[in-house]
Amino acid sequence: MSADNDNQPQAVPKALSPAAQRALQEAEERRKEEKTEALPAELGGRGGADPARFGDWEINGRAIDF
Repeated sequence: MSADNDNQPQAVPKALSPAAQRALQEAEERRKEEKTEALPAELGGRGGADPARFGDWEINGRAIDF
């Protein structure tokens, strides 16, 4: 059995209304103007991977908590 996708109907992109096109253009302009603030480095932090994200609640064999 071959996996032919030639028989699948192609999705036709939906035409956007003028209001939707204008909103997308305004959003793109806002993104270009947006300035990212440089966040200061953490002082006295734990170092290593973020335990809330990676589940590593141990430092040097001792269980830690916040």
